[in-house]
Order: sequence, then C-alpha cells, then structure tokens
Amino acid sequence: MPSSAAASPPTAPATELGIPPLGVRVAGLAFRNPIVLASGTAGFGVELDEVVDLSAVGGIATKAVSVVPRTGNPALRVSEFAGGMINAIGLANPGLEAVKRDYLPWMPAHHPGTRLVVNVVGNSIEDFATVVAALDGERGVDAFELNVSCPNVKAGGLEFGADPRALAALVTGARAVTARPIFVKLSPTLGAGIVDTARVAIDSGATGLTVVNTMPGLVIDTRRRRPKISFGSGGISGPALLPMGLLATWRVSQALPGVPLIGLGGVSSGDDAVQYLLAGASLVGVGTAAMRDPRAPERIVRQLRAWTEREGVRDLTTLIGTLQWPT
Repeated sequence: MPSSAAASPPTAPATELGIPPLGVRVAGLAFRNPIVLASGTAGFGVELDEVVDLSAVGGIATKAVSVVPRTGNPALRVSEFAGGMINAIGLANPGLEAVKRDYLPWMPAHHPGTRLVVNVVGNSIEDFATVVAALDGERGVDAFELNVSCPNVKAGGLEFGADPRALAALVTGARAVTARPIFVKLSPTLGAGIVDTARVAIDSGATGLTVVNTMPGLVIDTRRRRPKISFGSGGISGPALLPMGLLATWRVSQALPGVPLIGLGGVSSGDDAVQYLLAGASLVGVGTAAMRDPRAPERIVRQLRAWTEREGVRDLTTLIGTLQWPT
C-alpha cells in the first residue's frame, strides 16, 4: 500500500494565477472550480440548456464521439437501484461529422468560460486518432478524454485498456495529431493493475487520467426474473462507486505524482469532492448525481466553497494529494 508521503500537487496555486479561490490550473488550463460534468451525463452542453447552469461548473466532458453514428443499445438502457444506477447506453452518439457541425459550436458560444473536454471512443486504434484530428482545431475544444474501456474489434473484442500494446498505440496515435491535453479514462476492473495501465498511458503521451469509469454489474427484476436493463449487464455508477474511485485515484496519484487526475465515481456532495482532492485528483467529475438532480453540480460547488471557508482553506490546490495514509 502507498506510503503516507503526499504527492506534489499537479497544479499551480490559484492565488498566483489570478483565478478564483476554488480555481485550479490543470494541464495548462484554468478552471473556475474543479467540478466537471462527467461524460455521458451532460450531452454536449446544449441538452442541459435552462436545466443546469453550465457557467457554475469548471467544465464538462462531452458525450462520447465516434467516427460514425451509433444507435446504442435498445431500451431499457438505464435503471436505478439502492446504491446508484446501472446503464448500458451503448455509446450512442450522432457521429463525428454531426457533432462537429451541430453540437460543438454551442458551448463556446454560450459558456466560453466553461472548459470543454471531448470524450472519444472507437472500435479500432485508428478511430481515436481520426476523431481527435478532426476536432483538434475546433473552437472551444480544450482537451480530449479517451474512453479505453470500449472493445477493440480488430483484437477480438479485448478492451483497449486491458491490452498494454493496444493502449500505447492508441494514445501515441492520438498524441501525434494534437497538442491539446489528453486524458485517458481508466476502468475500475483493473484493480491494483490500474497503476501499470496508467503508467503506459502517460508514457505513451497522455497528459492526465480520468479515474474511474463505471464498474460492470447486474441488477435483476425479481418479478420478471430478467435483468432490469435490456442489454443484461451494464455499468454501475452512483454512490456505490465512491470508495472504488477514491482508492483508484489514491493509488494512481501516489504512483504517478504530478500527473493531472480527474477523480470520478459516486460524487454527490461537496464532501465527496473534497475526498477526491485529498486522494490526489485535481478535477472532480459529477455524473449520476446530476442526472438525479440537475441542480446537484451547483450545490456541490456551493458545498465545496462552504467547506473551504469553514476549514480556512484559501487555496484549493493546497488540498490536492494531502491524504495521510495510516502507518
């Protein structure tokens, strides 16, 4: 288990950057606060117009973008349970050209101060570089997030993140076509091996990492004696994922000090966000909580601000990676 020594924060002090007290600079980008809406829960921003104040959060990670449109899985795609939510959307999206033409221009036009991270998926290594190259010059695109939990169809369906060679080639290809920050989104199914996978991603050119994606699971409708969702199994998100996301974030932050991390999984309060910061995250993703309550992101920002005021923390970056592990 990691030692108690805290890693060096991968951000510059907010007070030296002239950005708000909750602000952080991550991968060369200034965020007004560390709260980022997670991919798949915020669409491309326009879908949340008049529902969520996107100017209140630091950024959003878009819905996944693939080279060609994807219809996704049949309904029912989402179901709640006591510990959170299970979903099997199937990475449905309108495809690269439609996203570029119809969706991406909206955020920079309406919320220019909110960072936009484009989530990228593909069925092959080449798909990722194709999407990144096509969107690299688009106005308002600040960074990319590569979803490596999807299957590589050319390799028999093995997830990219579970294949070090494929992962290295994928990240190297994406890095070759952009100078923008690249975050690689890792799966919690890697367990302790997440550190090795994280190292491969960074060594291959990734700027930072998103930790973690949903956890595979199954929820059963006992009356029908069938899975709750049509696909059968799906990704588990919500409060049940919080401890797993925190542990993965802590492990990766200790192994790769100075690497920017987006901590993700189970965040529904300001205290949850603080936990991720202490574990080593520079940004904190909010997903399922925002789907249950569209006002949750704004509330989390307020709670985070109240926590810093109560604890006398004037610079949020001083919290990052300061968890003291028991000896």
